[in-house]
Amino acid sequence: MSEPTTQAEAEAAVRVLLRWAGEDPAREGLIDTPKRVAKAYKDWFSGYGEDPAEYLARTFEEVAGYDEMIVLRDIEFESHCEHHMAPIIGKAHVGYLPDGKVVGISKLARVVETYARRFQVQEKMTAQIARCIEHVLQPRGVAVVIEGAHECMTTRGIHKRGVSMVTSKMLGAFRDDARTRMEFLQFIDMSGR
Repeated sequence: MSEPTTQAEAEAAVRVLLRWAGEDPAREGLIDTPKRVAKAYKDWFSGYGEDPAEYLARTFEEVAGYDEMIVLRDIEFESHCEHHMAPIIGKAHVGYLPDGKVVGISKLARVVETYARRFQVQEKMTAQIARCIEHVLQPRGVAVVIEGAHECMTTRGIHKRGVSMVTSKMLGAFRDDARTRMEFLQFIDMSGR
């Protein structure tokens, strides 16, 4: 494995891109831009330094036998596409059917956030979130639906605004039972969007 890139190398790369775009990196307004961009990248891609499974490790079993669907909807996220490094902005909806244990709902949002803060393809991110929840919680089923607006399509290329992409990953009971799947979709109100 190669050595990690240093802050100085990252800033130098930004200067190269500024020159390539036709700018002067020494111009007053751009002097601190390389430093700001490197700092922004640390924030935007902090998901590489986190293990989403760790957020799900602490569970609760004292749920008085609760075994119905748990849904957390409208989890806002910001990501970046791995093809153009352009933003993907959207919402994730996550549901699962517990099998004796549940997890704090903020932990589901943290799983979404961790995967979103990596270079992504929406289809891959949808599957990663679902498989992580399935692997750690071992519920009877997992459902994930993601709606995303891709700036690589709205600010370049075809320039189509107002378009969103919807992806889903259904596992276990959500895949096998149409009634369970429909209940989840009603909970997240996909029909009224």
